[in-house]
Parts: sequence; C-alpha cells; structure tokens
Amino acid sequence: MALLRLLLSLERESASMWELSFVVPPNHESLDFKFLLKPKYSNSPCIVEEGPNRLFLGGMLQGDTRMALFRLGPDEVLEYRVFIKADRVSPFDLAASWRAYQDNLRPSAARGIPDVSINSLSETGPENSSSASLELDLEHYVVPAPSSNSGHVYAANLTETPRSLTGFGVHSNADKVGNTSSSKESSILGDQPATVKDMTIIVPDPSKMYMGSGMVESKSVGTFSHLPKQDSHRGLFVDRGVGSPRLVKSPSTSAFFADLKLDTESKNSMPAAAGAVAAAAIADQMLGPKEDRHLAIVLVGLPARGKTFTAAKLTRYLRWLGHETKHFNVGKYRRLKHGTNQSADFFRADNPEGMEARNEVAALAMEDMISWMQEGGQVGIFDATNSTRKRRNMLMKLAEGKCRIIFLETLCNDQRIIERNIRLKIQQSPDYADEPDFEAGYRDFKARLDNYEKVYEPVEEGSYIKMIDMVSGHGGQIQVNNISGYLPGRIVFFLVNTHLTPRPILLTRHGESMDNVRGRIGGDTELSEAGKVYSKKLANFVEKRLKSERAASIWTSTLQRTILTASPIGGFPKIQWRALDEIYAGVCDGMTYEEIKKNMPEEYEARKKDKLRYRYPRGESYLDVIQRLEPVIIELERQRAPVVVISHQAVLRALYAYFADRPLKEIPHIEVPLHTIIEIQMGVTGVQEKRYKLMD
Repeated sequence: MALLRLLLSLERESASMWELSFVVPPNHESLDFKFLLKPKYSNSPCIVEEGPNRLFLGGMLQGDTRMALFRLGPDEVLEYRVFIKADRVSPFDLAASWRAYQDNLRPSAARGIPDVSINSLSETGPENSSSASLELDLEHYVVPAPSSNSGHVYAANLTETPRSLTGFGVHSNADKVGNTSSSKESSILGDQPATVKDMTIIVPDPSKMYMGSGMVESKSVGTFSHLPKQDSHRGLFVDRGVGSPRLVKSPSTSAFFADLKLDTESKNSMPAAAGAVAAAAIADQMLGPKEDRHLAIVLVGLPARGKTFTAAKLTRYLRWLGHETKHFNVGKYRRLKHGTNQSADFFRADNPEGMEARNEVAALAMEDMISWMQEGGQVGIFDATNSTRKRRNMLMKLAEGKCRIIFLETLCNDQRIIERNIRLKIQQSPDYADEPDFEAGYRDFKARLDNYEKVYEPVEEGSYIKMIDMVSGHGGQIQVNNISGYLPGRIVFFLVNTHLTPRPILLTRHGESMDNVRGRIGGDTELSEAGKVYSKKLANFVEKRLKSERAASIWTSTLQRTILTASPIGGFPKIQWRALDEIYAGVCDGMTYEEIKKNMPEEYEARKKDKLRYRYPRGESYLDVIQRLEPVIIELERQRAPVVVISHQAVLRALYAYFADRPLKEIPHIEVPLHTIIEIQMGVTGVQEKRYKLMD
C-alpha cells in the first residue's frame, strides 16, 4: 500500500484543536497518511506526526482517533486534539449523471484545479480586511425581491383560471385573492400559444456526405451524431437550437432544403425548446397517434398527499423546458361555482347532489383543458382526487381521441407527513379562510378525508405513474405502467428526483471581473479589486448563513472568476460544473456590445430582436443554455442539503426562471445584479425568495 501524506495546511480553530474534512467517492483507494505541522508564516520544514500511520478505508477511519503529537525538539512535544470528518458521497452527489461524474473528478484541463476540493476553515489572519466584514445580522442586507414568490401562497390559487365559469360570481373574499393571482399569472404567461417559427429540414446529399466512422456523443442528451469534418469531408450537422439562419444559409453546407408543412395544430404544439426536446416533439408528431401530441397528466390521490404541490412543480419544470403547460385545479372550479363553505357532507359518496356537482366541475375543467390543447397547448396537469374508477373512466371518455392520459397517483403512508399537510391545508386553503376556529376546520377536513378513504380505488388501469412515499425524499418507490415516449420519460425522471425536504439554494454571480470593468462579454479573466472584496464578504456570509449546515456544498463553473470567488469559502466541498459556464459568445467572445454593433451590425440587430433564440456565431443561445442546465436542475431538486451556486448572469437567469416560474421569453431580461445573493427556499410550502445585497 502506498503511503499518502496529506500536505494540507491545517488552520488552527482554537488553542488546541484542528479540523480536517475531506470528501471521497464510495470506491476510493485506501488512504495511509500522517499529519504534517506546517508553520504558517515561515519557510521552516514541516514536522511529521509521531506514531504509526493513520488508515482511512471504506469511508471510515480505522483504529482510535488519537491525539496528534509533534516533536519540535528533544524535550519539546506539541499535543493537539484532532477531529476528522469524512463524508461518503455517491457519484450523483458530485454530478447529475455518470458523464458529469467522470468529467468532474478529473482535474480541470484549463488550470489544473481539481473539480472537488476542500479548503481549510476561514482564516482570521491579517489578509481579512475590515472592508470584507459583514454585520452580524444578515437581515441588514436584505433587499426587495422582484418576483411575487417571496411569501407563502396556496398553490391551487396559482392554477389556471376557469374559462367555462367566467359568468359565475366569486363566492368568498379568499377566492377573490386566488382569482387575482391566477389572472395576473395568465396575463404574464399569455393564454395564446407561443409563436414558433417554421422549421426547415436540412437533408445532406448522400453522394457528398462523409461516411467515416467518427462519432461524437452529446453530453446533454446522450445521443450520437456524425462528427463534423472539414469542408472536404462534410458530415451530418445536428442543430441543437431553434432557428439558426446563419447555418441554413451556410455555403459550406452541401444540402437541399424541404419545408416541413405541419398543420396549425402541430406547429402550435411544438415546444420552444432546444435540441432533444424539439427533435422528440417532431418525432412524436410525425410518427405517433394524433392524441399523443397532447398529454394530460391526471393526478390521483387522497387529500393532503401532496398532489397540488407535485402538480405545481411538474408544471414549472415543463414550462421551463419550453413545453406549453398549464395546471388545472378542479377544487378551484368547485369553489368558483359552489362556494367555499361546503362542509364534509358535500364530499360524501352517498350524497347524490354533491357527487353530481363535483363530477360536473371535473368535466368542465377537463373540457377547458382539452379546448386549450386544441388551441396549441401541449401538456395539461389535471389536479383533483379522481379517487374512483368511475371518475377516471369519465375523464378517459372525455379525452378519447383528443389527448393521451397518464395517471399520476401519489400515495403516502407516513402519518407525520399527512398530519403536517392537513394543518397546512387548513391554514392556506380558501375552503377554510372563513373558518376562524382552527380545530373546527381540522375536524371538518378529517371528516372529508374519511369520506374519500371509504371509496378510494387505487389506479390499475391505463398508463400510470405511482409515487409511493416519495415526498419525504428518503427512499420510497415509483412504479410505472405503459409509459413510453420522450416527454413521459422525462416526467418520470423528474419525479424520481423530487422531494419536499426544506433547504435553501443560494444563487450568486461571481465577483466583478476585469472584463466586467472593461465591458467585455465572455472571457476568463481574474477578479477586480471589488470582486476580491466580494469574494471575502461572500465567504463571511456563507459561514454565517450555513454555520449549522455541514452537509452543504459549493458549486461553481469551470471559469476562474467563479472559482476565485469561491476560494475564500472554507469547510465545504466545492464542485465545478461545466454546465454552469457562462453562455458562450462564439466569435463575439471578448468583445464589447459597441464593438459588435459596429463590426457585426446584423448580429447585433438579430440579438436585439430575439435574445432568447439568438445564437452567437459559433456560440450558444439562451435555449442552448437551458438545455445544458437540465442536469443541474435535476440535481438541485434531488439535493437535501443547502447548495451555493456561484455562476454567471445568463446561467443564473435561466436557473432563477425555473424556481420563480418565469416564462421563457423573460429569461434574457431577468435582473441578476453583481454582488447580490438570491436565496431560494425550497420546501413543503413551495418556493420562496429572499435577496441580500452585500455591496453596491
């Protein structure tokens, strides 16, 4: 066994204690090591620890954790107590997929910096200037958040406004609030389908196409395409974005063009997303049944099982990917037509009037959803208990030949979670807004729940996804039946990785760089003096905010301005993601916008006209960035501990848009200022936001 001596500079925490933390993969090699005492402010040689070597094997330190003894001279011995903390980390804790795992465990090719590293605890030496110190109270730095998700909002209030019931009066003040929220959302997102440009198919000339064996693998979607060669050996080029006039007109492309004439319904249902998403949508439309062009996710489950929360998260995810998606909540229809003062008797199976009323509003919601799909919508989330086969058969009959139905059943056997959800329901639901007595509302809801439990029939028909005890994030299982296609597969993958464990996610740009000072885009420059000050303030902030969160991690891009911003932060693992790199400006990298306007006026105007879809020559578009960020989103959803993401403006705009449920068209215009921390709090009550501005 090779001897490995850790040449780490151990920073003193107190007069008699050091702490060493390191992260290892499950299959790590055995570590045989000793501690070295390294003088901090001199070039004196290191002093080797007395005694036998320490052995770290299988994620555990072997033997007793003994004191560390250092002999300075014949009669002088230093004795220190040592705490060793070792965290076993699975590959998925280091990256979102095995590809990212392999990439990120190699040293960075650009600067030789390892992708996973542990710093010593924050220094308190002379280099920490007073200009980088923070107030003890972090609330001192809070600034107003621009989005409306900074408070607790009942998720059902944010669902689609019932169109078929617009003639009915609103029955309670609480419901007025819900309708106002939904109307506002509709005005932002727009009820009309997004306009999608005509797509051109490029078919290579078989006689001239290079037929070599070279293949390249797409890092984002795991597909293969012919390796592009030089002009003398042209290959099949796969455009990963939506619309690219420069590539279509390229004289070096040996191809002929054929317009794909889709009917209006097909064009409207095509997602405004890049790469695999658009390709899969076209395949489904050209090869699949007509009803497969529209997908209805029909929730099934008893009350207080997290259906509405799951539906809201899934809606947000699909919208962010570029799919036209809306969330239809049957409870909102019921409250609008029948009021919010319905007692538990209204929900009895042996109450024919109540059953008829509930089936009626369910049918109205389904008809609204199908009408919206026929106008261009792609995915409808139908949120209700749908607890009997009779109800589900009614919905399948209404959807026959119009959309494909997949049932999503949420089952929970943890009484603690059910009890928590019941209490949140009573506190937030408009059904109990006019009930001043919490206990009376609690008893009524329990009686309503009993009525549903008496007649509940688990899903066994059709295509379905069952989530069993998944909400806690600790185990559980997911069952699928008759699920096929790109989009249903992505939905299953997303649901596998979601849970309700509360944890903060901190988003921040790197400190000001030299290119920021010069007004140049892209690049890989170092930090300015202001950026260096911010890096120290950020370290101070993270230490205060996450002082009790030892399982937290720091994520950066592979560009040095984010790595340098994170460098003063100690005590947490740091993971570099290439997916977090800034949007690549291609030939415009390193230029100012004034230079682009002067030297490339056509590109400047094209970007100004459509920043979302515009792709820099030989560079990326915002839609490309969204595509490569999907593994990051999945991993952020999967994490149970806090994460600090230090990245770049375009990337953080896209990440923030996911959590804030902002439309794709707004992403290029979202404000993400320098030296500001956006805290996203994820948990059972949804997503809340808080902002801290550490520097002007």
